[in-house]
Amino acid sequence: MFDVMALGLVLFYSYSAVISPAATQFHRGIYVTITYVLVFLVYRSKGTLGRIWDYLLITASIITLSYWILNFEAINYRAGAETELDSWIAMAGVLIGIEVARRVIGNIFVIMGTIMLLYGVFGEYMPELISHAGDTFPDLCTSIFFKSDGVFGIMANVLATYILLFVFFGAFLEKSGAQRFFIDFPLAAVGHKIGGPGKVAVIASGIFGSISGSAIANTVSTGSFTIPMMKKAGFKPHVAGGIEPAASIGGMFIPPIMGAGGFIMAELTGLPYSHIMLVALFPALMYFFSVFMMVHYHAKKNNIVGEKSEKSATEIFKKEWFYVLPLVVITILMLMGYSPGYSAILGMVACIVISWFRQDTRIDLKGFLQASRAGAESSLKIGATVGVIGIIIGVLTYSGLVLTFADIVIELADGKLYLTIILIALASLILGMGVPVTAAYLITAVVAVPALTHLGVNLIAAHMIVYWLSQDSNITPPVCIAAFAGATIAKANMWATAWVAFKFAKFLYLAPFIFGYVPGFTLNGSATDIAITFVLVFFGTWAYSYILSGVWINRFKKSEVL
Repeated sequence: MFDVMALGLVLFYSYSAVISPAATQFHRGIYVTITYVLVFLVYRSKGTLGRIWDYLLITASIITLSYWILNFEAINYRAGAETELDSWIAMAGVLIGIEVARRVIGNIFVIMGTIMLLYGVFGEYMPELISHAGDTFPDLCTSIFFKSDGVFGIMANVLATYILLFVFFGAFLEKSGAQRFFIDFPLAAVGHKIGGPGKVAVIASGIFGSISGSAIANTVSTGSFTIPMMKKAGFKPHVAGGIEPAASIGGMFIPPIMGAGGFIMAELTGLPYSHIMLVALFPALMYFFSVFMMVHYHAKKNNIVGEKSEKSATEIFKKEWFYVLPLVVITILMLMGYSPGYSAILGMVACIVISWFRQDTRIDLKGFLQASRAGAESSLKIGATVGVIGIIIGVLTYSGLVLTFADIVIELADGKLYLTIILIALASLILGMGVPVTAAYLITAVVAVPALTHLGVNLIAAHMIVYWLSQDSNITPPVCIAAFAGATIAKANMWATAWVAFKFAKFLYLAPFIFGYVPGFTLNGSATDIAITFVLVFFGTWAYSYILSGVWINRFKKSEVL
């Protein structure tokens, strides 16, 4: 069943992206239905009774979601006058969505979903600042399940249109053998320099992180190669474990794929994704430049030098250059104006083609099935959130809290932009402790972007502020799952590793202020203004990394001794 549905996802959404777009109800409904069923197949209950319960939930998922698909037009026509059957279907669909999220993400989503439902029903009893009229539970569920800003809203649309296809692209690229090249090439190029293995981690994580769409997955996959290399070169275990997640989150900022958040940003702003890519490029490069220089100065301070690779970078590139073709194909197509989905499908085709250049990596029919299976399983991590995200955004919109929150933040910050950014950072950090960062970005953006635009920040800069800050929970204590993953691989102290990751990723906290105060950072202004901004930010980032690295303290002590 799993393999059939995984293949069905690849083929249906490939057809929809390249040949003929599916109608809204099929485009979103089929994705949500298959995701729910796959979750109950993979994240199983224990025992015979538990499995019976799983199959009952699978049946209920198919019935409720198929009802929405098959009655899509009729439900829209009778909006506001739903039948009793509509209400029962909606309640079941909403509750199943919470259970799906609990299976994959954990109890935090159950708590969040429950709190939002209670807030939606008992809004009139809330403090005056956040109160609203409230509604009955059946009517609230009807609104969440059937309206366009609920379960089948923006999250379902972005997941089905963009993210799913790029998750599959990542699975096919990995199956083609490209991941090894993205480590071997930088290893040969800079591995023998000061702090070489650490620099390899930064470059490899940047390339592969953009594709994987998850800082945690990136830390685990590339970290399994880079962290042992760093330890062997002389980096302390907790430092090696901290550098990798600090580099990995940069993959969320770097085009052409930017993890998954870039597609949500395009949807929310209404801007072409090619424009989002152009705006994101320089800030992303500055993030990696910052981490790269921090690694350089740390290695210089501790006299860490890598070993020379057996093969030269030129030799490796000549033999394996074709592994960059899928990324080149995607970038060129998106810059030419083709849709991200269309570009992702042709990128997958490119992966299959290059896999045949070497006998041991060829993607035949069996390999195609394995890559489809791996992609479908990876997609469940973010896909399982769709039901609860629908509840949260549905209730926020229904209650009017979206506008109220903006007023609350502006009032608390006393109209000061820097305080507003700090408050948004705290909100995204707390939210990111319990939900995936892509979900944290979407939820925070809905309520925080109006506050930023009210203070004069342009729309794309406001989204960039929220998007960058939504990544902080990966490397900021106390939760910082990506840093803990790095510590596990490095066999190092969790907290020591977390603080190193926090230190090396400091540009993550500087960039939002530059987005807010310097319009040229998001290509807003004349060519001269933008050029001056880029030059100043480049040298400012260099100085910022130098100061944070602490290498100057050693020099200062030496000069005192002399």
